[in-house]
Amino acid sequence: MSISESPQVRLHVIRHGETAWSRTGQHTGHTDLPLTPHGEAQARELAPWLANIHFTHVFTSPLQRARHTCALAGLGDAAIAEPDLMEWNYGDYEGVRSADIRKTRPGWGAFRDGFPGGESPAQIAARADALIARLMPLSGNVALFSHGEFSAALAARWLGLAVAEGQHFYLDTASLSILGYSAGHPDVRVIALWNAVPAALSPVASGIG
Repeated sequence: MSISESPQVRLHVIRHGETAWSRTGQHTGHTDLPLTPHGEAQARELAPWLANIHFTHVFTSPLQRARHTCALAGLGDAAIAEPDLMEWNYGDYEGVRSADIRKTRPGWGAFRDGFPGGESPAQIAARADALIARLMPLSGNVALFSHGEFSAALAARWLGLAVAEGQHFYLDTASLSILGYSAGHPDVRVIALWNAVPAALSPVASGIG
C-alpha cells in the first residue's frame, strides 16, 4: 500500500510565505497581512513538491497570507477555510517582537505564558485538540496551510505533549512538515518531516505568525 493510499491520515502542515512582519520578527496573529513578493516566490517554489502528492483534503487558515500561499502552491481550488488553523490571538502583543516583550517581562515565553488580551496555552491546546479530533477520521494526505506558532503547538499536541513544548518546533516561512504514524507501530504518532524548505541551503526569512 502506498503512502497516498494509507488509511491513516498524514497531516502536511505548510507555513505561509514571508510577510513584512515575519521578516521583522513581529508577532502576527489576526492582522491580515499580505505576502511580500519574496513570500509569493517562496509559495510558488512549494508547487512542484506538492504537485507530486495526492491530497484527499486541503484546508487553509482564512487569513490571506495562508490562503494566498495555498493558491500559489497550486492547491487553492481544493481548499476549504478552517478557522482553527488561524494563528494565535496575540492580544496586547500583536505586532510586538519577543525581544521587546522581554524588556518589560524578563523570562517571558509565548508557549508557556501566552498573551494578555489574547489566547492562553490552554486555549491553544483546546483548539489544536479539537482540530486533530476532526481530522482523525480522514484518510490519506491532508494539507493544512497555517502559521508558525499554531503549527508548532499543533505538532506538540499531535505527539501528546504540552503546548509549552511547541517552543522547540521552529518553522521557517513556506516550510513543509508532516505529522503521521510510525511505519512499524501504526498506533504511534510521529513527526515524519519537519521544517523542509525548497531553498534549504539558502538564507530563509524567519519570524513569527
